[in-house]
Amino acid sequence: MPQADLAGTTIDYDVAGPADGEPLLLLMGLAMQRVAWPAPFIDHLTDHGFRVVTLDNRDVGLSRRHDEAGVPNLARVVALRLVGARAALPYSLADLADDAAALLGHLGIESVHVAGISMGGMIAQHLAARHPARMRSLTLLASSSGRLGLPPPRPRVLAVARTRPGVPHTPEQAADFSVRLFGAIGSPRYPTPPDQIRAHAIAAARRAAAGAGALRQLAAILADGDRRPLLRTIHAPTQILHGDADPMLPLAHGHDLARHLPQGRFERIEGWGHDLPAPLWPLFARRIAALAR
Repeated sequence: MPQADLAGTTIDYDVAGPADGEPLLLLMGLAMQRVAWPAPFIDHLTDHGFRVVTLDNRDVGLSRRHDEAGVPNLARVVALRLVGARAALPYSLADLADDAAALLGHLGIESVHVAGISMGGMIAQHLAARHPARMRSLTLLASSSGRLGLPPPRPRVLAVARTRPGVPHTPEQAADFSVRLFGAIGSPRYPTPPDQIRAHAIAAARRAAAGAGALRQLAAILADGDRRPLLRTIHAPTQILHGDADPMLPLAHGHDLARHLPQGRFERIEGWGHDLPAPLWPLFARRIAALAR
C-alpha cells in the first residue's frame, strides 16, 4: 500500500472508490490501524459514491513510530493537565490533524468530508478548526470534547485496560486482549463474535505490532485538554452520532459535543457501544452520505 513522506513523517494510507467520487477521509481511534475500518463498511461508502481515504495515524500501523520517545508517564501527563500545564510529548492530536491535512495535499484533495471515531473524532475536531477550508462536512462517531467532569469509562473497561499485554507481545496475546476489550466496549445489541474479533486482531498484529505507540497516543489524548473553545470555531456542517450503550465514552460525551456544536445534528443510537458493529454499517454510511448531500 502507498506511503507518503510528509515533512519527515511517513504516513501509510489507502484510497478506495471512484476517482471522481466525493472525497471522504476516515480517521480511526486509539491504537487502531486504518485496516480497522471494515472493508465491507468502506464498500457501503463507495456505493454512495465516495472516494474513501484511510490512513494509519502516527505511531500505529505502518506510519512513523516514535519509539525513541519511550513509554510516557500517563499519571504525570494527567497531573500536569490538572494544573494547566502540558507534558512534553512527541506529538499532539493537533499534529495528527496536520498529518491528515498534509496527506490531503499530497493527494491533491482540496476539500473533503471527514468522519472520525473516538480519538479519530478528536483529531477531526482539530482538523476542522485548523484547516477549515478543507472541511466539507464533519461526522463525529463516539467521540468527546475532552471536557473535565464528563463521565469516565465504566469500571469494567478500566479493568480490561489494565490487562493490556506488555511490549513486546505476540499476535495471540494481542488477540486475547482484543477479545477482552471488545467484550467490554462492544455493542450489547449488536455483538461481534469473538472469533471475528480474534481473527482481525491477529491480522492487524501481523501487519504491524502495536508497541508503545498506543500509550503515546493515549498520552496525546490526555494532554489535549478541553476542546470546547475549539468547537466554537467550527462552522462545517456537522453531525454527532453516539450510542446509548457506550461504556468507553458514555452518552453524555455526545450530548456535550452537541451543546458546543450548535450547528450540529445529534443522533442517539440505541444499543451501540464503542465499536463498529456490522448491523450499523449501512446506517453510518447513509448518515455520512446524507450530510454530504
